[in-house]
Amino acid sequence: MCLLGVTAKPLPFSLFMTLFHTQTYTHMLSHTSKQLHIHSLARLDRMINKESQSSDHLTAASSRGARMAKVAVALAAAFMLASIAVIISIAVVQTHKKTYISRGLKYGIVLDAGSSRTTIYLYEWPAEKENNTGVVSQTTKCQVEGPGISDFGVDEEQDKKTWKSLKHCMAEITKAIPSHQHNSTPVFLGATAGMRLLQMKNEDTSNAILKDMRNYLSSLPFNFQNASIISGQEEGLYGWITVNYLMGNFLERNLWNAWVHPRGAKTVGSLDLGGASTQIAFATSDDAKGEDIITVSLYGYEYNIYTHSFLCYGKNEAEKRVNAKLSKESSNLANVKHPCYPSGYNISMLAGDIFGSECTNNDTPLWYSPKKTITFFGQSNPEQCKALVRSIFDLTSCQGAENCSFDGVYQPTLSGDFMAYAGFYWTAWALKVEGSKSMDIFNKNMELFCSKVWKNLKQNYSIKDIHLKSYCYSANYVHTILADGYKFDTGNWKNLNFQKEVNKTSIAWSLGYMLALSNMIPAEGKIIKLPINNVLFTGLLLLFSTLTIITLTYLVIALVRFCY
Repeated sequence: MCLLGVTAKPLPFSLFMTLFHTQTYTHMLSHTSKQLHIHSLARLDRMINKESQSSDHLTAASSRGARMAKVAVALAAAFMLASIAVIISIAVVQTHKKTYISRGLKYGIVLDAGSSRTTIYLYEWPAEKENNTGVVSQTTKCQVEGPGISDFGVDEEQDKKTWKSLKHCMAEITKAIPSHQHNSTPVFLGATAGMRLLQMKNEDTSNAILKDMRNYLSSLPFNFQNASIISGQEEGLYGWITVNYLMGNFLERNLWNAWVHPRGAKTVGSLDLGGASTQIAFATSDDAKGEDIITVSLYGYEYNIYTHSFLCYGKNEAEKRVNAKLSKESSNLANVKHPCYPSGYNISMLAGDIFGSECTNNDTPLWYSPKKTITFFGQSNPEQCKALVRSIFDLTSCQGAENCSFDGVYQPTLSGDFMAYAGFYWTAWALKVEGSKSMDIFNKNMELFCSKVWKNLKQNYSIKDIHLKSYCYSANYVHTILADGYKFDTGNWKNLNFQKEVNKTSIAWSLGYMLALSNMIPAEGKIIKLPINNVLFTGLLLLFSTLTIITLTYLVIALVRFCY
Protein backbone atom coordinates (compact mmCIF):
# COMPACT_ATOMS: atom_id res chain seq x y z
CA MET A 1 0.00 0.00 0.00
CA CYS A 2 1.09 3.45 -0.73
CA LEU A 3 0.11 6.40 1.27
CA LEU A 4 1.20 9.85 0.09
CA GLY A 5 4.05 8.34 -1.66
CA VAL A 6 5.20 6.28 1.21
CA THR A 7 5.61 2.64 0.62
CA ALA A 8 3.80 0.58 3.23
CA LYS A 9 5.15 -2.50 4.65
CA PRO A 10 2.88 -5.44 5.19
CA LEU A 11 1.75 -5.94 8.90
CA PRO A 12 2.79 -8.94 10.74
CA PHE A 13 0.03 -11.51 11.13
CA SER A 14 0.02 -11.38 14.87
CA LEU A 15 -0.40 -7.66 14.91
CA PHE A 16 -3.12 -7.92 12.34
CA MET A 17 -5.01 -10.38 14.45
CA THR A 18 -4.63 -8.21 17.48
CA LEU A 19 -6.05 -5.23 15.64
CA PHE A 20 -8.86 -7.38 14.28
CA HIS A 21 -9.79 -8.62 17.65
CA THR A 22 -9.59 -5.11 19.06
CA GLN A 23 -11.92 -3.73 16.43
CA THR A 24 -14.20 -6.63 16.84
CA TYR A 25 -14.24 -6.18 20.62
CA THR A 26 -14.81 -2.45 20.23
CA HIS A 27 -17.64 -3.14 17.84
CA MET A 28 -19.07 -5.65 20.27
CA LEU A 29 -18.75 -3.21 23.15
CA SER A 30 -20.43 -0.56 21.10
CA HIS A 31 -23.19 -2.96 20.17
CA THR A 32 -23.53 -4.11 23.75
CA SER A 33 -23.62 -0.53 24.99
CA LYS A 34 -26.32 0.26 22.53
CA GLN A 35 -28.30 -2.73 23.67
CA LEU A 36 -27.78 -1.76 27.30
CA HIS A 37 -28.93 1.73 26.55
CA ILE A 38 -31.96 0.45 24.76
CA HIS A 39 -32.72 -1.91 27.64
CA SER A 40 -32.21 0.93 30.12
CA LEU A 41 -34.56 3.16 28.24
CA ALA A 42 -37.11 0.39 28.07
CA ARG A 43 -36.71 -0.29 31.78
CA LEU A 44 -37.06 3.44 32.56
CA ASP A 45 -40.10 3.64 30.39
CA ARG A 46 -41.59 0.66 32.21
CA MET A 47 -40.77 2.31 35.56
CA ILE A 48 -42.36 5.56 34.46
CA ASN A 49 -45.42 3.65 33.34
CA LYS A 50 -45.53 1.84 36.68
CA GLU A 51 -45.16 5.12 38.59
CA SER A 52 -47.85 6.65 36.44
CA GLN A 53 -50.12 3.71 37.06
CA SER A 54 -49.33 3.82 40.78
CA SER A 55 -50.06 7.56 40.86
CA ASP A 56 -53.33 6.96 39.07
CA HIS A 57 -54.19 4.27 41.60
CA LEU A 58 -53.35 6.65 44.49
CA THR A 59 -55.42 9.46 42.99
CA ALA A 60 -58.37 7.13 42.54
CA ALA A 61 -57.99 5.79 46.10
CA SER A 62 -57.73 9.33 47.49
CA SER A 63 -60.85 10.34 45.60
CA ARG A 64 -62.71 7.31 46.90
CA GLY A 65 -61.51 8.11 50.45
CA ALA A 66 -62.72 11.72 50.22
CA ARG A 67 -66.10 10.57 48.96
CA MET A 68 -66.38 8.05 51.78
CA ALA A 69 -65.40 10.74 54.33
CA LYS A 70 -68.09 13.05 53.01
CA VAL A 71 -70.65 10.26 53.18
CA ALA A 72 -69.56 9.46 56.76
CA VAL A 73 -69.88 13.10 57.82
CA ALA A 74 -73.31 13.38 56.20
CA LEU A 75 -74.48 10.19 57.90
CA ALA A 76 -73.11 11.40 61.25
CA ALA A 77 -74.88 14.74 60.89
CA ALA A 78 -78.12 13.02 59.92
CA PHE A 79 -77.77 10.61 62.85
CA MET A 80 -77.16 13.50 65.25
CA LEU A 81 -80.25 15.36 64.01
CA ALA A 82 -82.29 12.16 64.24
CA SER A 83 -81.11 11.65 67.85
CA ILE A 84 -82.10 15.20 68.75
CA ALA A 85 -85.49 14.66 67.09
CA VAL A 86 -85.99 11.47 69.12
CA ILE A 87 -85.09 13.29 72.37
CA ILE A 88 -87.59 16.08 71.62
CA SER A 89 -90.28 13.61 70.55
CA ILE A 90 -90.13 11.46 73.66
CA ALA A 91 -90.04 14.57 75.86
CA VAL A 92 -93.15 15.97 74.12
CA VAL A 93 -94.95 12.63 74.27
CA GLN A 94 -94.07 12.20 77.95
CA THR A 95 -95.26 15.71 78.80
CA HIS A 96 -98.41 16.04 76.70
CA LYS A 97 -99.67 12.50 76.08
CA LYS A 98 -100.35 11.32 79.61
CA THR A 99 -103.50 9.30 80.19
CA TYR A 100 -105.55 8.27 83.18
CA ILE A 101 -106.02 4.68 84.20
CA SER A 102 -109.36 5.81 85.62
CA ARG A 103 -110.88 9.13 86.58
CA GLY A 104 -109.66 8.60 90.14
CA LEU A 105 -110.49 12.20 91.05
CA LYS A 106 -111.73 13.70 94.26
CA TYR A 107 -114.25 16.54 94.34
CA GLY A 108 -115.07 19.35 96.72
CA ILE A 109 -117.86 21.94 96.76
CA VAL A 110 -117.47 25.40 98.27
CA LEU A 111 -120.31 27.91 98.63
CA ASP A 112 -118.91 31.45 98.75
CA ALA A 113 -121.69 33.23 100.63
CA GLY A 114 -120.67 36.84 100.04
CA SER A 115 -122.42 40.03 101.08
CA SER A 116 -123.90 40.73 97.64
CA ARG A 117 -124.25 37.24 96.12
CA THR A 118 -123.56 33.53 96.60
CA THR A 119 -121.31 31.67 94.18
CA ILE A 120 -120.91 27.90 94.18
CA TYR A 121 -117.62 26.37 93.04
CA LEU A 122 -116.90 22.75 92.19
CA TYR A 123 -113.23 21.76 92.49
CA GLU A 124 -111.46 18.54 91.61
CA TRP A 125 -108.00 17.12 92.22
CA PRO A 126 -106.16 13.81 91.60
CA ALA A 127 -106.49 11.29 94.40
CA GLU A 128 -102.75 11.49 95.11
CA LYS A 129 -101.53 14.66 96.77
CA GLU A 130 -98.31 16.64 96.78
CA ASN A 131 -96.75 17.09 100.24
CA ASN A 132 -100.18 16.73 101.87
CA THR A 133 -101.90 19.37 99.73
CA GLY A 134 -104.16 18.57 96.77
CA VAL A 135 -103.42 19.86 93.26
CA VAL A 136 -106.85 21.47 92.82
CA SER A 137 -108.56 22.91 89.73
CA GLN A 138 -111.92 24.59 89.22
CA THR A 139 -114.40 22.50 87.24
CA THR A 140 -117.70 24.35 87.45
CA LYS A 141 -118.96 27.65 88.82
CA CYS A 142 -122.59 28.66 89.32
CA GLN A 143 -123.73 32.08 90.51
CA VAL A 144 -126.92 32.19 92.54
CA GLU A 145 -129.32 34.92 91.43
CA GLY A 146 -130.30 37.50 93.99
CA PRO A 147 -128.54 39.03 97.02
CA GLY A 148 -126.37 37.24 99.57
CA ILE A 149 -127.71 34.99 102.32
CA SER A 150 -127.35 37.83 104.82
CA ASP A 151 -130.46 39.37 103.19
CA PHE A 152 -132.65 36.33 103.92
CA GLY A 153 -135.75 37.38 105.85
CA VAL A 154 -135.87 40.91 104.42
CA ASP A 155 -138.07 40.20 101.38
CA GLU A 156 -140.08 36.97 101.30
CA GLU A 157 -140.56 37.00 97.52
CA GLN A 158 -136.88 37.59 96.93
CA ASP A 159 -136.07 34.77 99.34
CA LYS A 160 -138.11 32.35 97.21
CA LYS A 161 -136.26 33.40 94.06
CA THR A 162 -132.89 33.08 95.76
CA TRP A 163 -133.67 29.60 97.11
CA LYS A 164 -134.91 28.48 93.70
CA SER A 165 -131.72 29.65 92.03
CA LEU A 166 -129.58 28.09 94.77
CA LYS A 167 -131.25 24.69 94.31
CA HIS A 168 -130.86 24.95 90.54
CA CYS A 169 -127.11 25.58 90.93
CA MET A 170 -126.72 22.63 93.28
CA ALA A 171 -128.55 20.40 90.78
CA GLU A 172 -126.07 21.43 88.08
CA ILE A 173 -123.17 20.75 90.42
CA THR A 174 -124.61 17.33 91.29
CA LYS A 175 -124.74 16.35 87.60
CA ALA A 176 -121.05 17.18 87.17
CA ILE A 177 -119.94 14.68 89.84
CA PRO A 178 -120.00 10.89 89.19
CA SER A 179 -122.84 9.41 91.22
CA HIS A 180 -120.59 6.85 92.94
CA GLN A 181 -118.56 9.72 94.40
CA HIS A 182 -121.44 11.79 95.76
CA ASN A 183 -121.21 10.50 99.31
CA SER A 184 -117.43 11.12 99.47
CA THR A 185 -117.58 14.69 98.10
CA PRO A 186 -117.25 17.27 100.90
CA VAL A 187 -119.41 20.41 100.96
CA PHE A 188 -118.36 23.59 102.73
CA LEU A 189 -120.12 26.93 103.09
CA GLY A 190 -118.07 29.96 104.01
CA ALA A 191 -119.92 33.17 104.77
CA THR A 192 -117.94 36.40 104.62
CA ALA A 193 -118.36 40.07 105.59
CA GLY A 194 -122.11 40.32 104.94
CA MET A 195 -122.78 37.66 107.54
CA ARG A 196 -120.09 39.09 109.84
CA LEU A 197 -122.00 42.36 109.86
CA LEU A 198 -125.35 40.60 110.37
CA GLN A 199 -123.86 38.66 113.27
CA MET A 200 -122.82 41.97 114.85
CA LYS A 201 -126.30 43.40 114.26
CA ASN A 202 -128.50 40.40 115.08
CA GLU A 203 -126.77 37.18 116.11
CA ASP A 204 -130.05 35.24 116.35
CA THR A 205 -130.95 36.03 112.74
CA SER A 206 -127.44 35.13 111.62
CA ASN A 207 -127.57 31.79 113.44
CA ALA A 208 -131.03 31.02 112.02
CA ILE A 209 -129.80 31.59 108.44
CA LEU A 210 -126.78 29.36 108.99
CA LYS A 211 -129.02 26.67 110.50
CA ASP A 212 -131.28 26.74 107.42
CA MET A 213 -128.24 26.44 105.16
CA ARG A 214 -126.88 23.50 107.20
CA ASN A 215 -130.22 21.69 107.04
CA TYR A 216 -130.45 22.13 103.28
CA LEU A 217 -126.84 21.14 102.52
CA SER A 218 -127.13 18.12 104.85
CA SER A 219 -130.10 16.86 102.83
CA LEU A 220 -127.99 16.62 99.66
CA PRO A 221 -126.22 13.35 98.68
CA PHE A 222 -122.84 14.78 99.63
CA ASN A 223 -120.59 14.70 102.68
CA PHE A 224 -121.62 17.96 104.34
CA GLN A 225 -118.78 19.35 106.44
CA ASN A 226 -119.56 22.81 107.70
CA ALA A 227 -121.42 26.08 107.18
CA SER A 228 -119.79 28.90 109.09
CA ILE A 229 -118.71 32.52 109.03
CA ILE A 230 -115.02 32.82 108.19
CA SER A 231 -112.96 35.64 109.66
CA GLY A 232 -111.64 38.52 107.59
CA GLN A 233 -108.11 37.32 108.27
CA GLU A 234 -108.94 33.87 106.90
CA GLU A 235 -110.60 35.42 103.86
CA GLY A 236 -107.46 37.43 103.12
CA LEU A 237 -105.17 34.43 103.61
CA TYR A 238 -107.25 32.14 101.38
CA GLY A 239 -107.25 34.82 98.67
CA TRP A 240 -103.45 34.99 98.84
CA ILE A 241 -103.22 31.20 98.54
CA THR A 242 -105.53 31.25 95.50
CA VAL A 243 -103.53 33.92 93.66
CA ASN A 244 -100.17 32.23 94.15
CA TYR A 245 -101.48 28.74 93.43
CA LEU A 246 -102.98 29.84 90.10
CA MET A 247 -99.78 31.65 89.14
CA GLY A 248 -97.70 28.52 89.75
CA ASN A 249 -95.70 29.95 92.63
CA PHE A 250 -96.20 26.85 94.78
CA LEU A 251 -95.88 24.06 92.21
CA GLU A 252 -94.80 23.47 88.61
CA ARG A 253 -94.29 20.37 86.47
CA ASN A 254 -90.71 19.43 85.67
CA LEU A 255 -89.35 17.47 82.68
CA TRP A 256 -90.27 14.21 84.40
CA ASN A 257 -93.92 15.30 84.61
CA ALA A 258 -93.70 15.54 88.40
CA TRP A 259 -94.87 18.44 90.57
CA VAL A 260 -91.95 20.34 92.12
CA HIS A 261 -91.44 23.60 93.99
CA PRO A 262 -90.26 26.26 91.48
CA ARG A 263 -86.64 27.22 91.99
CA GLY A 264 -86.38 30.80 93.23
CA ALA A 265 -90.15 31.30 93.04
CA LYS A 266 -91.50 34.56 94.45
CA THR A 267 -95.00 35.01 95.79
CA VAL A 268 -97.47 37.71 94.78
CA GLY A 269 -99.52 39.89 97.10
CA SER A 270 -103.33 39.68 97.10
CA LEU A 271 -105.83 42.57 97.03
CA ASP A 272 -109.49 41.56 97.32
CA LEU A 273 -112.42 43.98 97.23
CA GLY A 274 -115.82 42.64 98.22
CA GLY A 275 -119.12 44.31 98.95
CA ALA A 276 -118.68 44.67 102.72
CA SER A 277 -114.93 44.30 103.30
CA THR A 278 -111.57 44.48 101.59
CA GLN A 279 -108.49 42.34 102.25
CA ILE A 280 -104.76 42.76 101.71
CA ALA A 281 -102.25 39.91 102.09
CA PHE A 282 -98.60 39.50 101.15
CA ALA A 283 -95.50 37.57 102.22
CA THR A 284 -93.27 39.41 104.63
CA SER A 285 -89.95 38.81 106.36
CA ASP A 286 -89.57 35.90 108.77
CA ASP A 287 -88.88 38.23 111.69
CA ALA A 288 -92.11 40.25 111.23
CA LYS A 289 -94.38 39.93 114.26
CA GLY A 290 -97.94 41.00 115.04
CA GLU A 291 -101.52 39.82 115.26
CA ASP A 292 -101.90 40.12 111.48
CA ILE A 293 -98.93 37.86 110.74
CA ILE A 294 -99.79 34.22 109.99
CA THR A 295 -97.46 31.31 109.23
CA VAL A 296 -98.94 28.87 106.74
CA SER A 297 -97.56 25.56 105.40
CA LEU A 298 -98.26 24.58 101.79
CA TYR A 299 -96.68 21.83 99.68
CA GLY A 300 -93.95 21.31 102.25
CA TYR A 301 -92.92 24.99 102.56
CA GLU A 302 -93.73 27.60 105.21
CA TYR A 303 -94.70 31.20 104.42
CA ASN A 304 -94.94 34.23 106.73
CA ILE A 305 -98.02 36.16 105.60
CA TYR A 306 -99.32 39.58 106.61
CA THR A 307 -103.09 39.72 106.12
CA HIS A 308 -105.70 42.22 107.26
CA SER A 309 -109.38 42.69 106.48
CA PHE A 310 -111.08 46.11 106.69
CA LEU A 311 -114.73 45.62 107.57
CA CYS A 312 -117.07 48.36 106.29
CA TYR A 313 -114.53 49.28 103.61
CA GLY A 314 -116.06 46.97 101.01
CA LYS A 315 -117.24 48.72 97.86
CA ASN A 316 -120.97 48.65 98.70
CA GLU A 317 -120.67 49.50 102.38
CA ALA A 318 -118.23 52.32 101.66
CA GLU A 319 -120.70 53.74 99.12
CA LYS A 320 -123.40 53.69 101.83
CA ARG A 321 -121.05 55.68 104.03
CA VAL A 322 -120.51 58.22 101.23
CA ASN A 323 -124.25 58.54 100.70
CA ALA A 324 -124.87 58.80 104.45
CA LYS A 325 -122.39 61.69 104.68
CA LEU A 326 -124.07 63.54 101.80
CA SER A 327 -127.53 62.96 103.25
CA LYS A 328 -126.59 64.22 106.69
CA GLU A 329 -125.03 67.38 105.26
CA SER A 330 -127.92 68.13 102.87
CA SER A 331 -130.72 70.54 103.72
CA ASN A 332 -133.03 69.08 101.08
CA LEU A 333 -133.41 65.30 100.99
CA ALA A 334 -135.42 65.57 97.79
CA ASN A 335 -132.43 67.08 95.99
CA VAL A 336 -129.11 65.79 97.33
CA LYS A 337 -126.27 66.71 94.97
CA HIS A 338 -123.92 63.76 94.40
CA PRO A 339 -120.54 64.68 92.83
CA CYS A 340 -119.68 61.03 92.05
CA TYR A 341 -122.88 60.18 90.17
CA PRO A 342 -123.08 61.26 86.51
CA SER A 343 -124.90 64.43 85.54
CA GLY A 344 -128.33 63.63 84.13
CA TYR A 345 -128.81 60.68 86.47
CA ASN A 346 -130.91 60.62 89.64
CA ILE A 347 -131.97 57.89 92.04
CA SER A 348 -134.23 57.71 95.10
CA MET A 349 -133.33 55.50 98.07
CA LEU A 350 -134.91 54.67 101.37
CA ALA A 351 -133.08 56.03 104.39
CA GLY A 352 -133.17 52.53 105.85
CA ASP A 353 -131.09 51.20 102.93
CA ILE A 354 -128.39 53.73 103.75
CA PHE A 355 -128.44 54.03 107.53
CA GLY A 356 -129.66 50.52 108.36
CA SER A 357 -126.17 49.01 108.03
CA GLU A 358 -123.81 48.35 110.92
CA CYS A 359 -121.31 50.49 108.99
CA THR A 360 -123.54 53.59 109.02
CA ASN A 361 -125.96 53.33 111.95
CA ASN A 362 -123.61 55.30 114.21
CA ASP A 363 -124.10 58.29 111.88
CA THR A 364 -127.90 58.19 111.96
CA PRO A 365 -129.27 61.78 111.77
CA LEU A 366 -132.03 63.09 114.02
CA TRP A 367 -134.54 63.11 111.18
CA TYR A 368 -133.88 59.43 110.38
CA SER A 369 -136.80 57.23 109.50
CA PRO A 370 -136.27 53.94 107.60
CA LYS A 371 -139.06 54.74 105.14
CA LYS A 372 -137.95 58.30 104.40
CA THR A 373 -136.95 58.82 100.77
CA ILE A 374 -133.65 60.43 99.78
CA THR A 375 -133.11 61.48 96.13
CA PHE A 376 -129.61 61.96 94.73
CA PHE A 377 -128.83 63.99 91.59
CA GLY A 378 -125.54 63.37 89.78
CA GLN A 379 -123.07 66.22 89.23
CA SER A 380 -120.11 64.59 87.30
CA ASN A 381 -117.61 66.48 89.44
CA PRO A 382 -114.25 64.62 89.63
CA GLU A 383 -112.56 66.89 92.19
CA GLN A 384 -115.46 67.01 94.63
CA CYS A 385 -115.94 63.25 94.30
CA LYS A 386 -112.29 62.64 95.16
CA ALA A 387 -112.51 64.81 98.29
CA LEU A 388 -115.78 63.17 99.35
CA VAL A 389 -114.44 59.62 99.08
CA ARG A 390 -111.20 60.49 100.93
CA SER A 391 -113.26 61.89 103.79
CA ILE A 392 -114.61 58.45 104.81
CA PHE A 393 -111.06 57.14 105.39
CA ASP A 394 -109.25 57.70 108.68
CA LEU A 395 -105.92 58.83 107.22
CA THR A 396 -104.82 60.95 110.20
CA SER A 397 -104.22 58.16 112.71
CA CYS A 398 -101.21 56.93 110.73
CA GLN A 399 -99.54 60.29 110.14
CA GLY A 400 -95.91 60.11 111.17
CA ALA A 401 -96.25 56.42 112.09
CA GLU A 402 -93.99 53.84 110.48
CA ASN A 403 -95.55 50.70 108.95
CA CYS A 404 -99.13 51.96 109.18
CA SER A 405 -101.83 51.97 106.48
CA PHE A 406 -105.04 53.72 107.67
CA ASP A 407 -107.42 53.53 110.61
CA GLY A 408 -104.26 53.09 112.72
CA VAL A 409 -103.69 49.57 111.34
CA TYR A 410 -100.18 48.08 111.29
CA GLN A 411 -98.82 47.15 107.85
CA PRO A 412 -95.28 46.08 106.88
CA THR A 413 -93.63 47.84 103.94
CA LEU A 414 -95.06 46.75 100.59
CA SER A 415 -92.83 44.48 98.51
CA GLY A 416 -93.14 42.64 95.20
CA ASP A 417 -96.05 42.39 92.78
CA PHE A 418 -99.75 42.40 93.69
CA MET A 419 -102.83 40.86 92.08
CA ALA A 420 -105.94 43.04 92.47
CA TYR A 421 -109.19 41.19 91.77
CA ALA A 422 -112.94 41.07 92.44
CA GLY A 423 -114.16 44.68 92.88
CA PHE A 424 -110.71 46.05 92.09
CA TYR A 425 -110.76 44.35 88.69
CA TRP A 426 -114.27 45.47 87.70
CA THR A 427 -113.44 49.07 88.54
CA ALA A 428 -110.26 48.88 86.43
CA TRP A 429 -112.29 47.27 83.64
CA ALA A 430 -114.73 50.20 83.61
CA LEU A 431 -111.78 52.63 83.37
CA LYS A 432 -110.08 50.45 80.70
CA VAL A 433 -106.95 50.01 82.83
CA GLU A 434 -107.03 46.21 83.32
CA GLY A 435 -103.72 44.45 83.73
CA SER A 436 -100.74 46.60 84.67
CA LYS A 437 -100.84 50.31 83.87
CA SER A 438 -99.15 53.38 85.29
CA MET A 439 -100.67 55.50 88.03
CA ASP A 440 -100.86 58.45 85.62
CA ILE A 441 -103.00 56.47 83.16
CA PHE A 442 -105.29 55.34 85.99
CA ASN A 443 -105.75 58.92 87.18
CA LYS A 444 -106.30 60.27 83.67
CA ASN A 445 -108.93 57.65 82.82
CA MET A 446 -110.63 58.15 86.17
CA GLU A 447 -110.98 61.88 85.58
CA LEU A 448 -112.31 61.33 82.05
CA PHE A 449 -114.87 58.81 83.28
CA CYS A 450 -116.03 61.02 86.15
CA SER A 451 -116.48 63.96 83.76
CA LYS A 452 -118.92 62.13 81.48
CA VAL A 453 -122.66 62.71 81.67
CA TRP A 454 -125.18 59.89 82.04
CA LYS A 455 -126.27 59.92 78.39
CA ASN A 456 -122.70 59.49 77.21
CA LEU A 457 -122.02 56.64 79.63
CA LYS A 458 -125.16 54.79 78.53
CA GLN A 459 -124.02 55.01 74.92
CA ASN A 460 -120.60 53.54 75.68
CA TYR A 461 -121.33 50.86 78.30
CA SER A 462 -123.76 47.95 78.34
CA ILE A 463 -123.95 47.76 82.12
CA LYS A 464 -126.92 47.76 84.46
CA ASP A 465 -127.75 51.27 85.69
CA ILE A 466 -127.31 50.28 89.34
CA HIS A 467 -123.64 49.46 88.67
CA LEU A 468 -122.82 52.01 85.98
CA LYS A 469 -123.78 55.01 88.10
CA SER A 470 -121.29 53.96 90.82
CA TYR A 471 -118.09 53.45 88.83
CA CYS A 472 -116.84 57.02 89.31
CA TYR A 473 -117.25 56.59 93.06
CA SER A 474 -115.56 53.17 93.04
CA ALA A 475 -112.66 54.50 90.90
CA ASN A 476 -111.97 57.18 93.51
CA TYR A 477 -112.39 54.63 96.26
CA VAL A 478 -109.84 52.27 94.62
CA HIS A 479 -107.37 55.12 94.10
CA THR A 480 -107.73 56.33 97.70
CA ILE A 481 -107.32 52.96 99.39
CA LEU A 482 -104.37 51.96 97.19
CA ALA A 483 -102.50 55.27 97.17
CA ASP A 484 -103.42 56.88 100.51
CA GLY A 485 -104.19 53.69 102.42
CA TYR A 486 -101.77 50.96 101.35
CA LYS A 487 -99.14 53.49 100.14
CA PHE A 488 -98.83 52.55 96.46
CA ASP A 489 -97.24 55.39 94.49
CA THR A 490 -96.05 56.24 90.98
CA GLY A 491 -93.01 54.03 91.52
CA ASN A 492 -94.72 50.76 92.49
CA TRP A 493 -98.20 51.25 90.98
CA LYS A 494 -96.94 49.32 87.94
CA ASN A 495 -96.56 46.30 90.25
CA LEU A 496 -100.35 46.14 90.48
CA ASN A 497 -102.09 43.71 88.13
CA PHE A 498 -105.88 44.01 87.85
CA GLN A 499 -107.30 40.60 86.87
CA LYS A 500 -110.46 38.56 87.42
CA GLU A 501 -109.05 35.10 86.65
CA VAL A 502 -105.84 33.20 85.94
CA ASN A 503 -105.71 30.24 83.53
CA LYS A 504 -109.51 30.37 83.15
CA THR A 505 -109.99 29.94 86.89
CA SER A 506 -111.70 32.63 88.96
CA ILE A 507 -109.60 34.37 91.58
CA ALA A 508 -111.59 33.87 94.77
CA TRP A 509 -110.82 32.96 98.37
CA SER A 510 -112.81 29.72 97.93
CA LEU A 511 -110.02 27.96 95.98
CA GLY A 512 -107.49 28.75 98.71
CA TYR A 513 -110.07 27.54 101.23
CA MET A 514 -110.37 24.24 99.34
CA LEU A 515 -106.59 23.88 99.08
CA ALA A 516 -106.16 24.36 102.81
CA LEU A 517 -109.01 21.98 103.62
CA SER A 518 -107.70 19.32 101.23
CA ASN A 519 -104.99 18.72 103.84
CA MET A 520 -107.67 16.94 105.85
CA ILE A 521 -108.77 14.69 102.97
CA PRO A 522 -106.88 11.34 102.75
CA ALA A 523 -104.67 10.76 99.73
CA GLU A 524 -104.95 7.71 97.46
CA GLY A 525 -102.62 5.99 95.00
CA LYS A 526 -101.35 7.55 91.80
CA ILE A 527 -103.80 7.64 88.93
CA ILE A 528 -101.81 9.17 86.08
CA LYS A 529 -100.42 6.77 83.49
CA LEU A 530 -97.54 8.23 81.51
CA PRO A 531 -96.85 7.09 77.91
CA ILE A 532 -93.34 5.98 78.94
CA ASN A 533 -92.44 4.90 82.46
CA ASN A 534 -89.84 7.08 84.14
CA VAL A 535 -87.07 4.43 84.08
CA LEU A 536 -87.41 3.81 80.34
CA PHE A 537 -87.85 7.52 79.69
CA THR A 538 -84.62 8.28 81.58
CA GLY A 539 -82.78 5.49 79.78
CA LEU A 540 -83.87 6.70 76.36
CA LEU A 541 -82.86 10.25 77.16
CA LEU A 542 -79.42 9.15 78.36
CA LEU A 543 -78.90 6.84 75.34
CA PHE A 544 -79.78 9.35 72.68
CA SER A 545 -78.04 12.17 74.53
CA THR A 546 -74.84 10.08 74.63
CA LEU A 547 -75.13 9.21 70.92
CA THR A 548 -75.68 12.86 70.12
CA ILE A 549 -72.55 13.88 72.04
CA ILE A 550 -70.43 11.15 70.37
CA THR A 551 -71.66 12.11 66.91
CA LEU A 552 -71.05 15.76 67.58
CA THR A 553 -67.49 14.98 68.72
CA TYR A 554 -66.86 13.02 65.49
CA LEU A 555 -68.15 15.92 63.40
CA VAL A 556 -65.90 18.38 65.21
CA ILE A 557 -62.84 16.17 64.63
CA ALA A 558 -63.75 15.76 60.94
CA LEU A 559 -64.11 19.50 60.60
CA VAL A 560 -60.71 20.11 62.19
CA ARG A 561 -59.03 17.62 59.84
CA PHE A 562 -60.70 19.18 56.84
CA CYS A 563 -59.52 22.67 57.80
CA TYR A 564 -55.95 21.73 58.75
